[in-house]
Amino acid sequence: QVQLVESGGGLVQPGGSLRLSCAASTSGFTFSVYVVRWYRQAPGKEREFVARIGPSDTYIDYSDSARGRFTISEDNAKKTVYLQMNSLQPEDTAVYYCNADLAGQYSYWGQGTQVIVSS
Repeated sequence: QVQLVESGGGLVQPGGSLRLSCAASTSGFTFSVYVVRWYRQAPGKEREFVARIGPSDTYIDYSDSARGRFTISEDNAKKTVYLQMNSLQPEDTAVYYCNADLAGQYSYWGQGTQVIVSS
């Protein structure tokens, strides 16, 4: 069973930055064959797409709210996908989840990491 672990969340002031990590703890797992997406879910709202990468860095895309502020990247040697978030605003407050999907046949989720943007 593949396990994804998100980390890097926390409390940050508006305008600040955070880097989230999504690490695979399963030996032999490689992100390069998966499409990896970051989602977020704010209190009382549905989970929404934030960014995607892959497979093999072939395609990167962002939601309108993330484009220009967030950057998704992948380090296959470390089996980790990152989400660099800059210029954070209170509306970015949410639990952030990563998902690794292999052609719809296999889909794995992490437990989420909380991001709070507040002064």
